[in-house]
Amino acid sequence: MRLFRSTSWILGLAAALLIFPAQALELGPKAQRFIQRMVVQHGYAEADVSRLLRDSRHKQSILDAMSRRAEARPWHAYRPIFLTQTRIDEGAEFWSEHRETLARAEELYGVNAEIIVAIIGVETFFGRRAGRHRVIDALVTLGFKHPRRGAFFTSELEQFLLLAREESLAPLKILGSYAGAMGVPQFIASSYRRYAVDFDQDGRRDLIHGVSDSIGSVANYLARHGWQRGQLVTVPARVDGDKYSELLARGLKPNTPLAEMARYGVSTRAELPGDRPGALVELENGKSKEYWLGLKNFYVITRYNHSALYAMAVFQLAEEIRVKYSGAG
Repeated sequence: MRLFRSTSWILGLAAALLIFPAQALELGPKAQRFIQRMVVQHGYAEADVSRLLRDSRHKQSILDAMSRRAEARPWHAYRPIFLTQTRIDEGAEFWSEHRETLARAEELYGVNAEIIVAIIGVETFFGRRAGRHRVIDALVTLGFKHPRRGAFFTSELEQFLLLAREESLAPLKILGSYAGAMGVPQFIASSYRRYAVDFDQDGRRDLIHGVSDSIGSVANYLARHGWQRGQLVTVPARVDGDKYSELLARGLKPNTPLAEMARYGVSTRAELPGDRPGALVELENGKSKEYWLGLKNFYVITRYNHSALYAMAVFQLAEEIRVKYSGAG
């Protein structure tokens, strides 16, 4: 199958580059090895892959954005980005507009509707802000230029071209984040290929514009990563002494039965089975800190974005949206 570009798209891209100059990609050794992999392993024509890479752009702004990710901020600065009244109100409206689809996803996959809504709200403000970078520019820039994660993004570039072939997408037209995530739920290419579902049963897995497919795909993603139907996400905790730091060092994956946490000076008022594992989460809240017990579903949310800040923002936004939606209903 040959890859092609429309004349109108090329003219539009040329005009944009006059305003936002970027460096054309030179097909150095890394790019040449990538081209050969696509040819040998996936049957692409060498000329087609070479042309795609030459039509991509290396953008320093993408590398700069990777170095100032929002998750590097403390909780008290991160939370206000997502916990806004506008996002809460629009989340309730989104839920109301798509309530039948969300109810079907919740029933099929066991994932709470408010969690699905909150993730889409955090990722793209309910589909309105899906990104302004061409995905191919993000992936070639990071794949061939990132000092530490080049191998990962080169793999995602491979997955992106396979996805474009499978789903009949124009690889030069798809816009997304500076990290190459795309569509309403901001799936990277490998996740799109692995977890996207045709939830509206129209014969296509459309996450670029399809809200129904995006709702079903978010639910499927969380379910496939072990979401526990009807279980809590996280509960507030208290700490005493200094032994609790040992639990923080164990990471976000539930690792310690709740009954054993008292030995480390950690307690909670929530009534939970003592044999249920949890992880201690510490959040910087200005001059103080707050503590939570992350349960299995909290950890599952971090599989979407490997950050406790992200998971907590999703959880708290979901709770606010649920209250707003219930009150409006």
